[in-house]
Amino acid sequence: MAKLKIGLALGSGAARGWAHIGVINVLEEAGIHADVVAGCSIGALVGAAFVTGSMGKLQDWLMTLDWRGIVSLMDFSFSRGGLIRGREVTEFLASLGVRGTIEDLPLPFMAVATDMATGREIWLKQGDLGQAIHASFSMPGLFAPVKRGNQWLLDGGLVNPVPVSACRALGADVIIAVNLNGDLVGRRRLPPPLRRDDKDLTGKLLERLPESMADGLGRIAPSLLARRNAPGYFDVLGASINIMQDQITRSRLAGEPPHVLINPRLSHFNVMDFDRAKEAIAEGEKRARAALPHIRDIISRYGEPA
Repeated sequence: MAKLKIGLALGSGAARGWAHIGVINVLEEAGIHADVVAGCSIGALVGAAFVTGSMGKLQDWLMTLDWRGIVSLMDFSFSRGGLIRGREVTEFLASLGVRGTIEDLPLPFMAVATDMATGREIWLKQGDLGQAIHASFSMPGLFAPVKRGNQWLLDGGLVNPVPVSACRALGADVIIAVNLNGDLVGRRRLPPPLRRDDKDLTGKLLERLPESMADGLGRIAPSLLARRNAPGYFDVLGASINIMQDQITRSRLAGEPPHVLINPRLSHFNVMDFDRAKEAIAEGEKRARAALPHIRDIISRYGEPA
């Protein structure tokens, strides 16, 4: 029987992306090991942690992550096309072991980004891993674009939210894809009341700003973060990107279907709910376990894992 290469296509979805960890945990426990990995946005981040063997450290950190920890990684800059530069995120990932060059990784890996000038899909499969992850998660309106050579790169979710095609290009025979955008549009309600103390949160946010910016942003920070009777800034930003990605995902998956599609249900997550990792990971595990019989059936039909 032919030896199969199993591929993971890990989709975009901001804070919902921690569900990827749950999916990978279940697959690994079941003896279903990925041979190639393609990731988009948060999927690129988790995929890189997996291929570098840093998943355990990432998950341990996430179990202690709160909103203060999220704010500590925000390196604000309003002059580079986004609220956050993103360097501190990649530097922190490097401290966990998510670093190196893509060519030297133990598994073939690709991150998907978008060329800001042309709108073309860019496949990052060579060069610095941290830079590739950074470019792939550079969500417009939140993170500044990343310069790579002569290109300015944005979030890959703008063009290919679930990178099945990239996974196939890496040589995968059977592709297991994770779509984080499957139940978003048409099901979201107005955001729930704040789970955190406004004053404490605003104070931590302002501590990260240059003194020249702190006064001005101090007046608008509560409205940026508000979750009361009307959507706040991040809610509007997240909903807009969700609508766009939902439409693109439907179109891309119709033309490039994976062999197995896993759809974690996390429509109640907001774009910045990175401190809800435990819940997202559990949902990923739940959906992956439900998909195991189908995955095993597909593998048995196509051949034996490599």
